[in-house]
Parts: sequence; C-alpha cells; structure tokens
Amino acid sequence: MTPLQAYDLMVSIRLFEEAIERLFLEGHIAGTAHTCIGQEAVAVGVAAALQPHDAMTSTHRGHGHFIARGADPRRVMAELFGREAGYSRGRGGSQMMMDPALGFYGANGITGGSIPFAAGLALDAQLKKSGRVTACLFGDGASNQGVFHETLNLASLWKLPILFIVENNGYAMSTPTTRGLANPCIADRAHAYNMPGVTVDGNDFFAVREQVQKLVEAARSGAGPALIECLTYRISGHSRGDPRTYRSREEELSAQKQDPLLRMESHLTKHESLPIATLVAHQKQAQALIDEAIRFCETAPLPDPLDYLAEVLT
Repeated sequence: MTPLQAYDLMVSIRLFEEAIERLFLEGHIAGTAHTCIGQEAVAVGVAAALQPHDAMTSTHRGHGHFIARGADPRRVMAELFGREAGYSRGRGGSQMMMDPALGFYGANGITGGSIPFAAGLALDAQLKKSGRVTACLFGDGASNQGVFHETLNLASLWKLPILFIVENNGYAMSTPTTRGLANPCIADRAHAYNMPGVTVDGNDFFAVREQVQKLVEAARSGAGPALIECLTYRISGHSRGDPRTYRSREEELSAQKQDPLLRMESHLTKHESLPIATLVAHQKQAQALIDEAIRFCETAPLPDPLDYLAEVLT
C-alpha cells in the first residue's frame, strides 16, 4: 500500500463516518453507531501490515476497520440502512458485520467480546498450520475486562499467532484513561504474560504499519502473541448524540492538531512532493464515493420480512 493509497482509505473512512453521524441525526438510520473519527491511521496502518489470508476482529467502533480491510462502503452503509444489500443482509446493523472472504471476522457489541473469539481464530490457524495471523483490535476500556487477562495468558501459554491491538483513544465511553487505569500504559500489561508489549503513535500511519508488520511476521514464524498499544484520540463522541460534556473544547482542539489526516497530508506534500491540488482531487473522489454509497442505500430494497422467519426456522 502506497502512502497515497493509505491516505485515500483514511479520507474515505473519515467521510463515511461523518456521513453516518449526519444521517443518524437526520433520522435516515435507526439504532445507534460508534464512529472512529480521529482513529483512521490505526485501522489503515494495521490493515496495510496484514496479508490477505490474515484475520482481523473488531469492536463496536468497527466501520473503519472493515473499510480498511477492503469492504465496499456501499454495502457497509447499506447494513446501517437495514438494506438487503448490507453485509448482514440488513439484519445486524452497525455492530454485526463481517466478511471472512476479506479476512474480517466481525465487529462486536460486547466490550472485549472479540478478544477470546480472536484467540479461537489463532488457535485454528495454529492447529491447521495455515500461516494466518489474527489482529484483534479493541479499546482501552476493554483492557479492564477479565477476558482480556484470561485470553492473553492463554495465548502466551500456547504461543498463538495473534496480535492484541489496543486503540487507546483516551476514553472508555466517558471515563478518561487517567481515571480508569491504575497504570495508564496498557502495553506494560504484556510483561505479566511473557509477551512483547509496545506503545506506538496511533495517529502515524507509518509507525503503526511498521510496528504491526514486525510483530505479525514474528507471530507467523512461531514467536507467539504480542500486545500493541496505539495512542490516538476519538475526535467524535462515544456514539451518536454524545454531547461530550466530560471533556473540554480546548482539549479537543489541542488533540485535533495531531489529526492523522493532517499528519498524512504533511507527509505527502513534504516527502512525496504531491501538490495540494492533488490531495484536494483525491478528497473529492472520496466524497463522490460516499455520496454514491448514500444514493445506493436510499434506493436499495429492504429485506423481505418473510425471510426472517424462514431463517429462524432453518
């Protein structure tokens, strides 16, 4: 993946998520959704470090991970619209999408719910000697779940080919990490389970990709699991309608100066010699993609209600 391709993906994810927030407020989408605005470099950096046959598991905040892994934004959005064309045929919504053909084994509505499931995927790969590595993404809040500790312990004992990747975006819902973690460095927990633990700048695509690539290949060669903590910031609220009263606007403005899109734009202009006009053109292409996805969903058919009963009975 070239830097410009990575930028295209990051911009597409950002515009997709911004559209989702708007469509919810306008009443076009029901239910709820959790956007990853500000965390795009983690999703794309991890995806860029994986091989096509590798596996990825996600969280309740999973649209960006899925799109980074190769999902069609039209079908992701169609699932949010409850349309038959969605990845779960309109039955799952924001948190219940997957496509094993893309190596994406689903978002998850349970905090930390994907962690043991990802270990199961890694055990399957180990037993079958498939060479597949699993990248398990979860948030800082999930690192306080008991299943986090249980799974890391087991994965280390069995030397499973898995990377536990924490998106530390500063908040577990509305609880800042400084109030929810006795030791705010989640990577330090790796030492208790005899595995490598590293912290990386999660707003830097290149830093994420490089670190994940290194540990993916180590896991593939039999070295066992590792814990990677990606420090980032959730610019958006926890979910739609979140007024973000638990943090100041000054804090948000300060964090936005490290926006991963701005960081990538700086790299592309300074180190890849791309003119601003080229970046603007790519932004317009990404916006056209998202606009087309919305039009697609507005006319796509809803599921046949009779199919729901048929699938339950079978």
